[in-house]
Amino acid sequence: MKYISKLTCCHIFFFIFIGISLAPENGKASESVIIGVLHSEMYPYAAMMKNSFEMALEVINKKGGIKGRPLKLVYANDQGKREPGEKAVKDLINKTKAIMLVGAYQSSNTLYMARIADELDTPFLVCTAADDNITQMKWRNVYRLNAPASEYAKGLEDFLLRKIKPKSMTIIYENSPYGTAGAMRMMWFCNKNQIDIRGAEPYPKERLRADYFQVILDRVKKEPPEVIYMVSYLKDAAMLTKTIRESKINSLLCGGAGGFTHQKFLSQSLLSKPGGFANYLLTATLWTHQLRYPGTKEYFNEYTKKYSVPPDYHGAEAYSALLVVADALKRAESFRTESIRAALKNTDMTTPFGPVKFLSYGKFERQNSIPTQVLQVINDKFECIWPKEHATARFVPPPYWSSSYY
Repeated sequence: MKYISKLTCCHIFFFIFIGISLAPENGKASESVIIGVLHSEMYPYAAMMKNSFEMALEVINKKGGIKGRPLKLVYANDQGKREPGEKAVKDLINKTKAIMLVGAYQSSNTLYMARIADELDTPFLVCTAADDNITQMKWRNVYRLNAPASEYAKGLEDFLLRKIKPKSMTIIYENSPYGTAGAMRMMWFCNKNQIDIRGAEPYPKERLRADYFQVILDRVKKEPPEVIYMVSYLKDAAMLTKTIRESKINSLLCGGAGGFTHQKFLSQSLLSKPGGFANYLLTATLWTHQLRYPGTKEYFNEYTKKYSVPPDYHGAEAYSALLVVADALKRAESFRTESIRAALKNTDMTTPFGPVKFLSYGKFERQNSIPTQVLQVINDKFECIWPKEHATARFVPPPYWSSSYY
């Protein structure tokens, strides 16, 4: 009996040892896998992004979570500012023990947050912040799902060249990293294609007033261009577009995504009058629910049903980013940083947002590269007009607009 007891004890300790060695390296199978979400609660897209993260979380956990363990999201408000953002990163990693970070909206503070995440050797999947520099800084832990700001308008550029052939353009943009990168790209596009730049007008976000925009537009009116291209967030996008309409500048208006794709932009337009200031405007976008990617229609319909408002690309980015996180963690050999990085490096999947594969090209590293589309506001609704394979409507020239091509 003593021999059997000793043998049994030896077997017990042996199997305990084997069980520990085979178990996930970051905790017991019953424990949650914690992902930190950097979340800017002060911005218009905060609710849409959080709703979308939670929708994806529900889908992932219904399918068994991560290697049999439930996925858990812990949010930290970065406030769109450097110091709160850096603190949010440190708290998520050091206090909540997040094994990976996802999120980030405001480009200016995401640069600081990404640096801290890299210093603390924690993988960080950026899903919305667009400043080019974010994936150009040699930070080995920083990946990005969305296109950089300089690539937002690729679809719009293609449409302008093929369909509009403008001879002149004025560029108006917020002088933030996001706005400046988008404007610089459009300036390069104009120079390359012999489009006369009638003006490049930066504005500080601290001076968001109609009278300040009017000063800019008084200069534009002296020599109106065929096209006005704007790079702005939601509040200034609506104010700027409305002020241009009231100034009776008969240019074709184009937005560089950002605030021009939000349903609230249309709502504010309709407050002006039926057939409001947004009609006929074109905008670049990173996503539209008309895309034929697996899960795109289902995500859009479920979100609209659940929250009574349609999502735009900010929501699709958040939803798809968490799916990418889950896919990488399921493939990772362990939850150690080097294993997660290796899994992210080998990511090759299609999400409701589009294809995801982290590449190095030009100055970019660990950057997803995706096609972009063009929306036009027609009868107070967003319609996809480019590229042709995703189009739901044809381009409608504004009745007040004159062009050398149309």
